[in-house]
Amino acid sequence: MAEPRVAELFAGVGGFRIGLERSGWQVVWSNQWEPATRAQHASDCYVRHFGAQGHVCQDIHVVMDEAEAGLHELPDHELLVGGFPCQDYSVARTLNQALGLRGRKGVLWWEIHRLLRMKRPPFIFLENVDRLLKSPASQRGRDFAVMAATLGDLGYEIEWRVVNAADYGFPQKRRRLLIVGRLVGGSPGRPEEVLSGGGVLARALPVAGPVMSSTWDSFTITGDAADLSESFGSNQGQTPFRDAGFISGRRVWTADVVPVHDGPRSTLAAVLQPASEVPERFFIPEARLSDWRYLKGSKREPRIHKATGTSYVYVEGPIPFPDRSDRPSRTILTGEGGATPSRFKHVLQADDGRFRRLTPRELERLNGFPDDWTDTGMPEGRRAFMMGNALVVGLIERVGRELIKEVGVPGHRVKAAA
Repeated sequence: MAEPRVAELFAGVGGFRIGLERSGWQVVWSNQWEPATRAQHASDCYVRHFGAQGHVCQDIHVVMDEAEAGLHELPDHELLVGGFPCQDYSVARTLNQALGLRGRKGVLWWEIHRLLRMKRPPFIFLENVDRLLKSPASQRGRDFAVMAATLGDLGYEIEWRVVNAADYGFPQKRRRLLIVGRLVGGSPGRPEEVLSGGGVLARALPVAGPVMSSTWDSFTITGDAADLSESFGSNQGQTPFRDAGFISGRRVWTADVVPVHDGPRSTLAAVLQPASEVPERFFIPEARLSDWRYLKGSKREPRIHKATGTSYVYVEGPIPFPDRSDRPSRTILTGEGGATPSRFKHVLQADDGRFRRLTPRELERLNGFPDDWTDTGMPEGRRAFMMGNALVVGLIERVGRELIKEVGVPGHRVKAAA
């Protein structure tokens, strides 16, 4: 059959697309737009590598308004993907009892929902930070419950996993929430099969099993989106959603699982450039080392709260200095770039004893991007920012290879491994 088609939202610099194209998918439409800046560095990088055909650099709200008005054509696709922001998903009732939107940026989820309602793709694949399962702090699990319930109401059953890339041999300890959805056209999935080895995520990223009913929690999400927004999680101190789960028809099965990986494992050392290739600006001047050591060290300091004048003791644990290169790296953050001393930036010790920061090329390698992928005219600080926002391409490729097996087989459900 022809390569199955993908529509991509919140495309960033193309990590989803790289992984999916490697696994046999064809991206036919994409959207990337950053609302807070005139320079669209991510979109420019995406177009530089993939071309402008089918790509839209425009506010997704405007795009969807135009699509509904017949002014913008959204192509049919078998898979909708997106690494969407973790924001406020709450809703409220308007005077006529329709669901309104609450939260300055939380409406981005509702644009995904809007597209799903319009195009009804048979599969979805979404990525987010793992804290989505327990946000917001005042109503643990509410945001994910709203998402799951509204997907279920559209006819999708979903599986999710919190995955640490290093557990599957990648050189970075990067935890992300992966969500795969399937428009139910045949018999619904069985939770013990989906969680143990029959689901897309369990096949792509194996776990110790089997996952039995004695180890999972099960409950039903009730109420419409506004009810959930107002009350879900308000009477409990922790989220009911664990690190893995399956939802069908608003029924939830969720459990903690143990990753299994028997293949090779990579470390930070594997991505490092030789010292001779590292520009001098990435080495830390001797005079600034004390600032770096202080920020990364443990602290127990008396301080005064500026607003109230109240005294308190500030306590902070140490961060490795320098970072160990014989292990997977710590998570790349968006503030990784720039020479300013920081508690969270990575620092290495070179063979000559000097200390240095990671280069943009090394940051790209930690996420599995080709070398110099973001070297498209954006400043170095923005290149680091893009990698702090990016995903691990190899995880997407592994899931993409399993997802593509499901295409074109109505009601198909892969059985659990023996």
